Amino acid sequence: MRNQSVWAVVAAAAVAGSMAMGIRQTYGLFLLPLGAEGGISPVALGFSVALHNLTWGLAQPVTGSLGDRYGAGRVAAVGGLLYAAGLALVAIYPSALTALLGIGVMTGIGVGCAGTGSVIAAVGRAATPEQRANMMGIAAAGGSVGQALLVPYAQTGIGWLGAAPALGAMAIAALFILPAARVMEWSPRNPSAPHRALSELPALARRALGERDYALLTVGFFACGFQLAFLTAHLPAHLALCGMPAWVGATSLMLVGLFNIPGSWLCGKLGSVIRPEVALGAIYLARSVAIALFAALPVTEWGTLLFAAVLGSIWLGSVPLTAAAIARRFGTADLGALYGVCFFSHQIGGFLGVGAAAVLVAQTGSYAAFWPVMVLVGLGAVLANWATRGPIRAAALPA
Repeated sequence: MRNQSVWAVVAAAAVAGSMAMGIRQTYGLFLLPLGAEGGISPVALGFSVALHNLTWGLAQPVTGSLGDRYGAGRVAAVGGLLYAAGLALVAIYPSALTALLGIGVMTGIGVGCAGTGSVIAAVGRAATPEQRANMMGIAAAGGSVGQALLVPYAQTGIGWLGAAPALGAMAIAALFILPAARVMEWSPRNPSAPHRALSELPALARRALGERDYALLTVGFFACGFQLAFLTAHLPAHLALCGMPAWVGATSLMLVGLFNIPGSWLCGKLGSVIRPEVALGAIYLARSVAIALFAALPVTEWGTLLFAAVLGSIWLGSVPLTAAAIARRFGTADLGALYGVCFFSHQIGGFLGVGAAAVLVAQTGSYAAFWPVMVLVGLGAVLANWATRGPIRAAALPA
């Protein structure tokens, strides 16, 4: 019976994560069309996506802590409603202001409530310690289905209906989070266990960051956000500036989602075999090498699709591995909150990656100077993760 319950939680988490993560992966497709149709400058839209990443990061520790206390499903349901409302706002009233509010703030909080980082904590609590990393990897893999399906859905909608109606279709897709949330973890799995109040979150964060290896893990996650947020928001625009047809950008994002399905599962399984931090360092190294080769070689259609496939195979593999590393050190009672604190660093990186690139392309008309920075940041993450030490046993932080 417990095994059936675990699989129900994994499936529901995958559906919620698919919608929350898949929709945000389409933002890069809207960058130029929504600007042309709605009169919103690419800089304003780029900054909205950057703000989305920062808002998500700020929200994640809070939503994770609320999920630990009240059930991740309840938090995800609120996130689904906020996500849909934010997208609908921009679809109905497209402007720079609504983009900042709807995409930058409302969908940022929405993905913080319903994205993989929140729902994976429910999987971690449902699974046994032996199966935890593997089950979290499966949930993250299932969450990638949304990107594979929603990217062509969005691109088709933009081509047939226009950018604003296509964004409205994304708002409808966000509502699928609600039934999944009801199944996932509507109430805490162990109601008698002590749970921290939100007022304790700052102290919890300070104690966790005082642990050397958790701090290094958090530093490494900064690079993950910096690299992935830039690629999600700006890769289609970069390809357009290089003379590539629009289908190449859309297909690249779709391939990232497709290859991330087996990739996330394999990364989660790897975390059950070797220390998660070692696997994370290898992921950041592989990603940095792929970025360096893509930047150094001429941009071609087939080269871009190969680059997307390679990146996709390790795209969200960092999520189950990071969550597994935290659970090995501190257990699962505060997993949502501790993952959220670590993830805040990820989203600071995302904010800087997207925002700095938007300013750069507005000033120079090219992304060329940004690629070396991407590589150096990734190599820093390799060193941070490989400098960590393995935990002797999981030890919950004191209240």
